[in-house]
Amino acid sequence: MAGNIKLEVVTPEKSVVSEDAKIVVAPGNLGDFGVLIGHTPFLSTLKVGSLRYIDANNTERYVFISGGFAETLPDKVTVLAESAERRRDIDVQRAKTSLERAQKRLADISKKEDFDFMRARTALERALHRLKLSGSRA
Repeated sequence: MAGNIKLEVVTPEKSVVSEDAKIVVAPGNLGDFGVLIGHTPFLSTLKVGSLRYIDANNTERYVFISGGFAETLPDKVTVLAESAERRRDIDVQRAKTSLERAQKRLADISKKEDFDFMRARTALERALHRLKLSGSRA
């Protein structure tokens, strides 16, 4: 089918993307999924990763997603993300600092009894995805 689908990416703080897209590819918890106009409606949880889409001008765009949900309708994809940022808005220095902090926490795991391993691992994963998407090396 020819045509565009409306893409909305929102966080609790702001709207990150609101534009037409030819295709949307999102990081679902059970695997990445693609959506074109006329897609069957469904809901999916999202994992940390990159949402990719082709805008109405045939430009490939990327958005970092830190978990959330996606609702797909025949004419619209709505992403409700815990946090999200366009590739161009990623603060590389902040991501590097977060990566270093998460690596240090994980390295000190045996020294702490009240250590939250999942929280540290998730912080590490977010930092790595941001750096990868921004094109920066860790």
